[in-house]
Amino acid sequence: MTDKLTARSSPGELVLSLRGVSKHFGAVSALTDIELDVRAGEVVALVGDNGAGKSTLVKVLAGVHQPSSGTITFSGKEVTLANPGAALDLGIATVFQDLALCENLDVVANIYLGRELNPLRLDEVAMEVRAWTLLNELSARIPSVRDVVASLSGGQRQTVAIARSLLLDPKLIMLDEPTAALGVAQTAEVLNLIERVRDRGHAVIMISHNMEDVRAVADRIVVLRLGRNNGVFYPDSSNQELVAAITGATENAVSRRAGRRQSEPGQQSAREPS
Repeated sequence: MTDKLTARSSPGELVLSLRGVSKHFGAVSALTDIELDVRAGEVVALVGDNGAGKSTLVKVLAGVHQPSSGTITFSGKEVTLANPGAALDLGIATVFQDLALCENLDVVANIYLGRELNPLRLDEVAMEVRAWTLLNELSARIPSVRDVVASLSGGQRQTVAIARSLLLDPKLIMLDEPTAALGVAQTAEVLNLIERVRDRGHAVIMISHNMEDVRAVADRIVVLRLGRNNGVFYPDSSNQELVAAITGATENAVSRRAGRRQSEPGQQSAREPS
């Protein structure tokens, strides 16, 4: 496994670089001068309030939208992502929030959906073996690759969607709200899976509103606000700093709570007899 990862990309290799990327929809500016770097073996979290531009940025990188200006560099070469197929061919895979799974089909069929081996005469055995191998490499908890997706939990469905994105061995994987609407155990399962994807040497961009999930797996946290960069933070940054960057307000419930906690020890000391 180590040799395979080394051959694909050395640790820390710059996979994606955005410089001055903007996107306009008529008179509306959804993104303005976005700058972003993502390296191999790294999880970068994109956070921001609703309307911050996170989904638009992901769609630009997925080839759904074309930027109005700016440059996108992928694996050291300036690229144009004309459509989703072009992005996928370059090595950019996206797992959107709706997962786009067919519930009436089994795990193997969903992983290979649209990429079947020998489509005129399906090689079911080879597809099943490859599916099992991929899921085992991710230590995924899937009872059987012949179970229909409708019978799987939310975390298991997310696992299938991520496994499908890995089928073509992309360099960059984008995950849109991967833990949304999941229970505690399922969330932990998905976060463990994201760590294993990173350990395989892939670069990961993760969109999430859950700061605890972000802290658990992200190496860097990039904040977007009103379509612009508004700071780069790390997992040890305080909630107060993150909330201030996301909302643009330094005075909020988090900062007030932190202030009260800081003042309490001093107040208690003042009440103690000398």
